[in-house]
Amino acid sequence: MRLFVYFLWVLFMLQDIRQHTQGTAAKIIIGIIVISFAFFGIQSILVSGGDNEIADVNGELIYPQQLQQALDTQKRRLISMMGDQFDPAMLDDERLAPQALESLISRALLMQAALALKLVISENDIGATVANMEQFQIDGKFSPVRYKNVLSSAGYTPSYFKQSLTEDMLLSQLSSGMAGSEFITPAELALNSQIMLAQRDLRFFTIPLEKFRSRSPLTEAEIDTYYADHQEEFRTQESLDIEYLELTLDNYRQPVSEAEILAAYEQAKQELQFQTQNRVSHILFESGGDSDLQRRISAAQDKLAAGIDFSDVAKDMSDDIGSADRGGDLGYTSGDAFPEEMEVVIAQLQPGVVSAPLKTAAGTHLILVTERKDADVPSFEDMRPALENTIQEDDAREMLLLTVESLKDLSFNAENLRNPAKELDLVVKQAEGVTRSAAEGLFSNPSVVAAAFSEDVLLAGNNSEVIELPGNIFVVLSVRKHNKPEIEALSVVREKVVAALIEENARVGVLSETERALQALQDGLTAEHFTSVNGYQLNVELGVQRRNTVLPPEVLGRTFQLPSPTPDATSIDFISMPNGDAVVIELLSVAAGELKSLPDQEQAQFQQVLATEAGRLINYEYQRGLRERAKISIL
Repeated sequence: MRLFVYFLWVLFMLQDIRQHTQGTAAKIIIGIIVISFAFFGIQSILVSGGDNEIADVNGELIYPQQLQQALDTQKRRLISMMGDQFDPAMLDDERLAPQALESLISRALLMQAALALKLVISENDIGATVANMEQFQIDGKFSPVRYKNVLSSAGYTPSYFKQSLTEDMLLSQLSSGMAGSEFITPAELALNSQIMLAQRDLRFFTIPLEKFRSRSPLTEAEIDTYYADHQEEFRTQESLDIEYLELTLDNYRQPVSEAEILAAYEQAKQELQFQTQNRVSHILFESGGDSDLQRRISAAQDKLAAGIDFSDVAKDMSDDIGSADRGGDLGYTSGDAFPEEMEVVIAQLQPGVVSAPLKTAAGTHLILVTERKDADVPSFEDMRPALENTIQEDDAREMLLLTVESLKDLSFNAENLRNPAKELDLVVKQAEGVTRSAAEGLFSNPSVVAAAFSEDVLLAGNNSEVIELPGNIFVVLSVRKHNKPEIEALSVVREKVVAALIEENARVGVLSETERALQALQDGLTAEHFTSVNGYQLNVELGVQRRNTVLPPEVLGRTFQLPSPTPDATSIDFISMPNGDAVVIELLSVAAGELKSLPDQEQAQFQQVLATEAGRLINYEYQRGLRERAKISIL
C-alpha cells in the first residue's frame, strides 16, 4: 500500500517536471527520484513483504481497513450520542484509534475462544434476529428495501453485516455461557446479605452555612487582602467580538402560485406512493452449482404443487435470512422496492399464483403476490399545504445553495464581511463576548466556536470558511475584536470579592463549629444537650439500610462507612454537603442483615443482582486470562 501511494506521488512529480522543467536539471531531479523510489520501494518489499497488518493476535492479523471500519462505527456512535452539538475534535482518528484497536484485539481474542469452544449460531437465529430489528422494519414488518438502505447509509454491505451480527451473537452466547456457569453459594449469599442488608441506627444534626454568613462586617483591609490573594479568580475569560453572515432556508422562501401547486398535485398522483401496492413473498435460492440449484428449485415447486403452504416452504428452503423466518414476506411494493425484473413479474402476477423461477443478481426467486390493493389518492385540499411547503423548500434550497457558492468565493478573498454582504444583499450580524465555552444560540455549536478560535481566523485575521450546520444553515464569520483575559479592577469586581470573602469566612466558621461539636460529643456530652444548647435540630433514624431514600445520599454513604460503635462509645464523624452545610453523624448501632427479612419477590431480586455481578466479574476475569495467555504484537 505504501509503495503504491509512493508510486502515484512519483508519477505526479514526473508529470509536473515534464511540464515545467527541461534539460539537465530535470534529468538530475528524475535521477534522484528514481534512486529514492528504488531504495524505499525495495526496502518496503523486503521488510514488510507487502503486508500492511497493524496487529497480530495469536497469529490472527488485524488490518488497517478493519481499524478504519471500527473508527467509522465509533464516530457514527459518537455523532448519534451527541447530536448536533458534537465536537469535531472528538472525531480525530489519532484520538480514537488506540481505543478502536484495543476493541478489535479484545474481539479477536473472544472470537478465538468462541470458535475453540465450537459455539455456533444457526441461520434461522440470524434471520429471526434481522427480521425483528426495528431499524429494518416499516409499520412493524421487515422491509428488504429499508434493510439495504440502512446498511448502505451506515457503510455496511449485507455480507459484512451478516458476518458482524453472527460474531456479535457468538460473543453474546459466550458471555451468557460464562455468566450462566457462575452461581452463588449459600455461604456467599449469607455473607452478602449480612453486609448489603445491614441496618444502622443513627442520630445526626446539620450545622448550616447560612448561620455564619454575616457574623461581622468586613473591613476594607480584609477586602483588599482577599482581592490581592485571589486575583486569578477575577480574571476575565478570553472572548471574541464577532461579525458573521447567516444564511437559512427561510431567507429564500417565496410565494408559490396556485398553478404550480396544482401541477405538483397532478404529478404526485402519478408517483408510486399513489399507485397499486402489492404485498410480496418470495423463496430465494442463492447461486450455487447449476444441478444443485435446479434440484432445490424443483423440490420447492413440488412441495407447492402438493399443497404445502408457501410460507412453510419459504421457512424451510429460502436462503433470504431476512424474510425466511416470516414465511418469505417482503412487505409492500409500489413498483420501486425490488429489481426491475422482479417488479415486472409482480405487476403481471395474479394474487395467490406462484411465479416461474426468476433470476436476479441476488439469486433465483419463486414469487407470490399475497395481496393487491389500490391506494386512495388524497384530495387536493389535503395535500395542498405539504405540496406548497415542498415547492417553497425546493426553490429556496436552490437559491440558498447558489448564494452559498457565491459567498464562498466572495468571502475567501475579502478583508471583512461587509463587501460580500453588500454583493449578496445580506445583513452583517454581530455577537459580542463569545467564549470558547459559549453555550447559547448559534455559538453553542462547537464547529462555529472552533472556527472562530482557529489560527486562520483569530490570528491571521481571515474570514472563516462557510460552515454548514444542521437544518440548512450556513455561516461565515470573522473576528472583529479579540478580548484577551485580564484581571478586573477591584472597583469592578468589589461585589464579587465581598461575596467570595463572606462565603469563605462562613465555611471557616462551619468547620470550626463542626470541630467544636465533635470534640464535645467525644468528651461525653450528649447530642441532645449539644443541639438543644446551640439551637440545632437533632434527627434520629432507626433501621436505615443502604437503599434508604429518605436520608441525603452523602449522609447515607458516610453512615455506612463509619466503623461499628463499641460497647463504650458511639462512632462519630461529619460530612460536608455540596451547599456548604456540615452534618454531624453519630452511629448508635449496627445490625447484620438477613435475606429472610425481605419479601419473597425482593429475595429473588437480591439473588439476581448478586448473580449478575458474579457473572460480570467472571467475564472480566475470563477476558483478562485470555489477554494474559495471548501472544499479541502491535506492528
